[in-house]
Amino acid sequence: MQQNPTKTITLLGSTGSIGTQSLDVARMHGYRVFGLAANSRVEILASQIEEFHPSYVAVVDPQAYDRLDAMLAGQPDAPRLLKGSEGLRQLAAMDGPDVVLNAVVGIAGLAASLAAVESGHDLALANKESLVTGGHLVTDAVRRAGVKLLPVDSEHSAIFQCLQDTNSAKRLEKILLTASGGPFYGMTTEQLRGKTKADALKHPNWNMGAKITIDSATLMNKGLELIEAVWLFGLPEDKIQIVVQRESVIHSAVQFADHSVIAQMGVPDMRIPIQYALTWPDRLPSPVPELDFASMTKLTFGTADEETFRCLAACKKAIRKGGLGPCAANGANEEAVRLFLEDKIGFLDIGRLVEGVVDSDSFGGDYTLDDVYECDKMARSYVRSHL
Repeated sequence: MQQNPTKTITLLGSTGSIGTQSLDVARMHGYRVFGLAANSRVEILASQIEEFHPSYVAVVDPQAYDRLDAMLAGQPDAPRLLKGSEGLRQLAAMDGPDVVLNAVVGIAGLAASLAAVESGHDLALANKESLVTGGHLVTDAVRRAGVKLLPVDSEHSAIFQCLQDTNSAKRLEKILLTASGGPFYGMTTEQLRGKTKADALKHPNWNMGAKITIDSATLMNKGLELIEAVWLFGLPEDKIQIVVQRESVIHSAVQFADHSVIAQMGVPDMRIPIQYALTWPDRLPSPVPELDFASMTKLTFGTADEETFRCLAACKKAIRKGGLGPCAANGANEEAVRLFLEDKIGFLDIGRLVEGVVDSDSFGGDYTLDDVYECDKMARSYVRSHL
């Protein structure tokens, strides 16, 4: 097994789906873990501390911080604990790692992304909300710091991999952003009306956390990824085509000026894009099985239904408006998904509320980090007052 024991990482969001799979990669290649961060799942975090021996650990939830502090009391090799959102930001900024992998869920990851970049760290980004809510803040910071922004989302990693030929990349004409279609692909609005949390959490191909699985069901995830792709690859929204690829084997593709198309394929396992972000520009053996073409009987394609799945239409409106439009869409969605998971609103209400926020303002113009947080609060308040 080829190893690179000199690689050191800080992993934000270590107890979630992306976080635990990132540690699979770290384990296989013998990476040193400088720091770990989580919101509240301290039992999982404690087992990660025991295995990987990080120097620092951040816990955002105050009560969870106290529980972990008590669990580690008296241990001579216990890591130093950092508390709250400020602790998360401090950890992201600390000298020590070669790369910071941000797998925090939601807008909570934005400040950590900025802290990592502004401190001179390469950023492996799984937190799509960093670019969705604060796109120009993050990309401007990356340019100023001269660091690398490495995509972890499977689709953006696929596009990134397809653009490694820098000569061809100059002739990029279109991005083909693939989508599984989620569990409700092909259904009508009427068929969606009674869908429950349990129905929406049954993704056909991917094993993901609850929030992103709901986003996949509403196609909000694909709308967020479209916005993210605009910032990562510099193409306008109308040059990014969403293609439904039901088997999740083609993870995205690019089209060049001569109309050649290059696609990235593989089994639907997030450890491939996670590992590529950590090993780039190198490629190492991975813990993922190879794609077996002999057992594949078909690859199916389709179009995304924006008329039925209004979250996708709302995201396109938001990026066309620019400014804080995408931030508003994201904040509304986070609040609506929370309410849906608590059985307080219906499935179709998510799209209605996200689109309502986007339609409520022009949102154009420049913005600061404080503006992002104010817009997020406004969007969440809109959702709560329009149930």
